[in-house]
Amino acid sequence: MPPPPGAGLSGRTVLMLVWTGVATDTRVLREAATLVAAGARVHIIGRAVPEDFVPPRGITVEGAGRAPQAATRSRRLSRPERAGRWLLLPLHVRRRYLAWQREATDRAFEWSGATGLVPDVVHVHDFTALGAGHTLADSWGVPFVYDTHEYWVGRPVEGRPAPLLRRRERLEEHRLALDAAAVVTVGDGVADALRADHPDWPEVTVVRNTFPLRDDVAPASTVTGPPTGLVYGGRLAAYRELEVIADASRRCALPITVVGPGDDEWLRTFDPGRVEVLPAEPLPALDERLRRAGAALVTHSDAWLNHRLAMPNKLFHAVSLGLPVVATDVGDLGALVRAHDLGTLYAPGDADGLVRAIDRLVEEYPRFVRAVAAARPSLSWSADGDALLAAHLRVLGPG
Repeated sequence: MPPPPGAGLSGRTVLMLVWTGVATDTRVLREAATLVAAGARVHIIGRAVPEDFVPPRGITVEGAGRAPQAATRSRRLSRPERAGRWLLLPLHVRRRYLAWQREATDRAFEWSGATGLVPDVVHVHDFTALGAGHTLADSWGVPFVYDTHEYWVGRPVEGRPAPLLRRRERLEEHRLALDAAAVVTVGDGVADALRADHPDWPEVTVVRNTFPLRDDVAPASTVTGPPTGLVYGGRLAAYRELEVIADASRRCALPITVVGPGDDEWLRTFDPGRVEVLPAEPLPALDERLRRAGAALVTHSDAWLNHRLAMPNKLFHAVSLGLPVVATDVGDLGALVRAHDLGTLYAPGDADGLVRAIDRLVEEYPRFVRAVAAARPSLSWSADGDALLAAHLRVLGPG
């Protein structure tokens, strides 16, 4: 077991790199806060941090690159335009994250020069920041931690299939992470796949996307009524079963709301049925929306290996609030819901099955609430925060 917070990382500096909007990335902020609680100072370079974002105490944040711009055209793309987008999208995404890496690297050197600090460790979130993290760690002569939030080579393909590009990225990930002092990922399924693919990598540590235990969750014994709605909180794009949710909404007794950042091109052709579609909102607002509804939707397709291995943040978010779920019966997600009786399951693509799963959740709601309450301690950040600290202490040694 690692030492108690504040005992092991005192005086250490951690630089985190992540190609996401830091303000809404709960995993990145939770990990940073855990390292700060253990005595470290943490600086995060993310992607286009909002000017009004105030990070938690002990964490400094700056942005590199531009935020994704909301689409301004209202018309649907023509067939040639859609074909061009489909053809070029994989290369466009790669160009964007490589450009961000170059700017993030420059920002990191500027931060170091301005503060007089050289980080003791660089903590790299995902493959999209791995090249920059490797360059910086090598320049400073410090170790780096590779924290991959997904099975990168098994993720969904956006746009045309690009097998040569995917092979190139697989080789890049393997080569760069060979130099990591530690590898961290989100679940046992992804960890096992990484160990099989890269037996010469450092040991892979599992740090799940769990949330801290909360003391503002109503006791399960006081919950008697059924849920008043269902909420999906996450990215609005392909391969999330949102088309199935929309189909089921026409026959479902409960109102359904989906909330999150959207793929604008996909949203233009999405028929929501009776689903209310809302833009992303801050975590406290989403918490309150989920509480009012009483249940969460945790869905994704089984079309890609990354989905079969994934352990979605949405599941642990619902558990932290004491809420049961209706989830897709896919891989590790279905296995965890079944193991703890966290809610009901349906087969991917089966809208009628989703309706039946919702009906069963309503009928047995108090029982599922009690099961979630019993599972909350083992599915909380306590154990996962300890695993993160242990990995950093192995890299840095005692303070």
